[in-house]
Amino acid sequence: MVAAGVTAPVLRRRAKLPGPAVLAAGGATLPALAIALPRSRSRDLALCGLNMWAYLAAYKMPNDDPERLRARVRLDYPIAVDRVIGLGVPPTVRMQARADLSRINRFERALVWCHWVWFAVPHSSLAYTLWRAPERFPAAAARMYAVFDLGASLYWAVPTAPPWYASDEGRLAHERLPHVRRRMIDYGEEFWGERWTDLYDLLGGNPLAAMPSLHFATSVMAARLLGEVGPVAGAVGWAYSLALGLALVYLGEHYVVDLVAGAALAETVRTQAPRTAPALRLVTRALQALERRATAG
Repeated sequence: MVAAGVTAPVLRRRAKLPGPAVLAAGGATLPALAIALPRSRSRDLALCGLNMWAYLAAYKMPNDDPERLRARVRLDYPIAVDRVIGLGVPPTVRMQARADLSRINRFERALVWCHWVWFAVPHSSLAYTLWRAPERFPAAAARMYAVFDLGASLYWAVPTAPPWYASDEGRLAHERLPHVRRRMIDYGEEFWGERWTDLYDLLGGNPLAAMPSLHFATSVMAARLLGEVGPVAGAVGWAYSLALGLALVYLGEHYVVDLVAGAALAETVRTQAPRTAPALRLVTRALQALERRATAG
């Protein structure tokens, strides 16, 4: 089952596997590995990796049919909300309209790097938890990856365009800023040169997955988890989250309302975790019983 769940996302296009089957196979890898191997730190880390592998498949699969995805995408409602937040002008438009978009300045470079660093932040926060407070790691990992998985389900249900895409579609035109620039792309091409296209293809995969912002949601959860380990680590986590929020809006990657929804998702997972704990303990005991039978055999 583990092997099937690992290979299904890779073969889904070539073998024309249906999406639900791929997701089911990916999700089954976690209980399968928990039964197949005895509990160890290596197995815990492998479970985290398998969950992210399944998440990546869920995140990218809606874009397997780009035309169908574009026909379903929501463009207007986040613009309307951000116009209210920005007192008539969406904050992304307001900030970029005041900038010199003819070149990438140091401030924008710092924001882009803040965005790029995110790929390591959720997992680094868990690594720090495992190092400094290993007894907290299982619950911390469950909360972090619940944010990822719930966010991916919303990307399937309500595909929503980011500001740069809406601008390409002519929905964000403004007298002082006729077109929202995706500054990450501008700087990526400048910094990485010929390698940029391959890097972008590797890390991208679904341009219409903006609501909620999982960049911000997982950063908020990381700040919460780090705060449980210690106040200094928590302060670092919150400082990064705020800087990332600014970067995401300024760079044209997300609306402010995407960030609000991401923070709400993270806080919902955090506050509801105690209520789900009894059910999760029942599942854990069942898996442990099967693990004992498997290892005894």
